[in-house]
Amino acid sequence: MAGQKVSGRSSGFNPQNRFEEISFVPSDEDDRFFPGEDRVQRKIETKFFIDTSRTILAKNDSPDIPFTYSLNPYRGCEHGCIYCYARPSHEYLGFSAGLDFESKIMVKEDAPELLRETFIKRSWQPQIVALAGNTDCYQPVERKLMLTRKCLEVFLEFRNPVGIVTKNSLIMRDIEILSAMAKLNLVSVFISVTSLNQELTRKMEPRTSSPAKKLETIETLSKNGIPVGVLVAPVIPGLTDEEIPSILRETSLRGAKWASMQMLRLPFAVKDLFVDWIRREFPDRETRIVSRLRQVRGGKLSSYEFGERMAGTGETAGAIRQLFRASQKKYNMNEELLELSTDNFRRPAGKQIEMF
Repeated sequence: MAGQKVSGRSSGFNPQNRFEEISFVPSDEDDRFFPGEDRVQRKIETKFFIDTSRTILAKNDSPDIPFTYSLNPYRGCEHGCIYCYARPSHEYLGFSAGLDFESKIMVKEDAPELLRETFIKRSWQPQIVALAGNTDCYQPVERKLMLTRKCLEVFLEFRNPVGIVTKNSLIMRDIEILSAMAKLNLVSVFISVTSLNQELTRKMEPRTSSPAKKLETIETLSKNGIPVGVLVAPVIPGLTDEEIPSILRETSLRGAKWASMQMLRLPFAVKDLFVDWIRREFPDRETRIVSRLRQVRGGKLSSYEFGERMAGTGETAGAIRQLFRASQKKYNMNEELLELSTDNFRRPAGKQIEMF
């Protein structure tokens, strides 16, 4: 299916939900779909829904991911990154991985209370929790709802360590909480940087912070004593891989001491969304980019095998990893061990603890 430009969005359409047998596909002649609007330049407003989940920590069983539990205050993400591997998770909610993922956001308004209930239980063994694994915990609505901030207050209250990954400079709002946690070795932050090209990022991840703002965020966190690194993710062969040295150089200059990378992966409907986006935004580079993607995925556009899906395979993937390692070494990154502490975990006095 061919998509069309939607103002402020990277997706151009809603692909079929793989769990649903029925779908609605509007025709170009159907004036009822967006009455009075130019469909090519139409706007889609973000809608928010209450998520009534009664548990807040998601357990991971993938050997590719270095944490057991993650916390997602939201489901879906208004940042709208076209490449986001989490898009297919929206299909479990009856939505689409396309425009729905970035415009229909589930809000877990009880997240802080549910987290507190989890930590109070005797069964909870203190360990690092990832914030977040399937969304961005600092997406635009967080400015108003402050669910991530309230969860951080719970992490500090119980002194349970947390690792944060975000693309949004909004994290600077919570500097005082993060600084207090850093003094107890309870927090690390990785700022996700895909490209330093402002024009490209506005097309690719339309509602994230600008590259300049991300660099400012890294510098601010570092100056406030908060362990900060850069996650170069995803690396897109043929489009962003050549930026790896400059990304590591600029982030290291701002105080990032650690760096990691992930190869672009396009599970399920994300393949069609991404190729459609390339065709719309970079028609003259489509053949090269798609060819390079196939080179790192054994001739396919995606792979699902543990050990391969994050890194890719083949000579092209190997060359990209070599470039990353060389840049990492050149800019003195990953020289220190980043290890958070569980030694200070506590259940505040007066909190009721379950008996069994």
